[in-house]
Amino acid sequence: MFEKIALIGIGLIGSSLARVIRCENLAGHLAISTRSADTLKRAEQLKLGDSYTTDPVEAARNADLVIVSVPVGASGAVAEAIGPVLKKGAILTDVGSTKASVIAQMAPHVSQGVHFIPGHPLAGTEKSGPDAGFPDLFKNRWCIFTPLPDTEPAALERLSEFWRRCGANIDTMDPAHHDMTLAIVSHLPHIIAYNIVGTADDLEAVTKSEVIKYSASGFRDFTRLAASDPTMWRDVCLHNKDAILEMLARFSEDLASLQRAIRWGDGDKLFDLFTRTRAVRRSIIEAGQDIDAPDFGRQAVGSPEKKTAE
Repeated sequence: MFEKIALIGIGLIGSSLARVIRCENLAGHLAISTRSADTLKRAEQLKLGDSYTTDPVEAARNADLVIVSVPVGASGAVAEAIGPVLKKGAILTDVGSTKASVIAQMAPHVSQGVHFIPGHPLAGTEKSGPDAGFPDLFKNRWCIFTPLPDTEPAALERLSEFWRRCGANIDTMDPAHHDMTLAIVSHLPHIIAYNIVGTADDLEAVTKSEVIKYSASGFRDFTRLAASDPTMWRDVCLHNKDAILEMLARFSEDLASLQRAIRWGDGDKLFDLFTRTRAVRRSIIEAGQDIDAPDFGRQAVGSPEKKTAE
């Protein structure tokens, strides 16, 4: 599809893209850049690309498609560095979990004639690094674009087709709506998981050995989310602050209501809540976003780990 694709960042998303680009023959030349020399060396050992560099400018030069897959807080610095060398007609996109912030950081550095199309594939695991990727990561997952008002339809369609070839379904939405939606379906669950695991770690009445020994009662699924990359989630919290705080406020109100129901023995209210939430789980399975299998559905096709939205 593209003569040259540049991947800036080679973590879980970047390395999965590298693998699927190879499998689907989507690039004549695949350039890989990451700031860590050790990570770059590992990517080369895995034969993920055709050229390797710690300089994103070198990777982006003459590229037809540049995909920035770094923590969202670093998006602006990358765009500033590569902006002057992006050729006219090239497509610049990203995979960040927040979109309004990424647009504000990157757009000022994009020259006229370059197609900047912010994107976000809703796919991931708690693993990170070039070894974590696998080509089926995006299969039947959603990739959301938040195109700018002057985005050329032909460029958007070309990028959409690229992601379809990677296995993803395509949707578009306003950046602010994306950030609010992701705050509830991704960001808040991760924050809650981090907090619950942190609470368990702080408990004195229950030993850590007991927490680990009996974790299969439910705690282990929280630990999977809480094992996600700290840098990435720090940046998500800082760059989608307003939407996350709004969802945390709503969650706190609902949690207080649940607390009252338990305190006053309101069984009907508890049963109604648990019935409604069970139906949501069934809907997710019916939509093909998880499988109805034992072990929390972890043995998903194409990966030894359960695939979850970022």
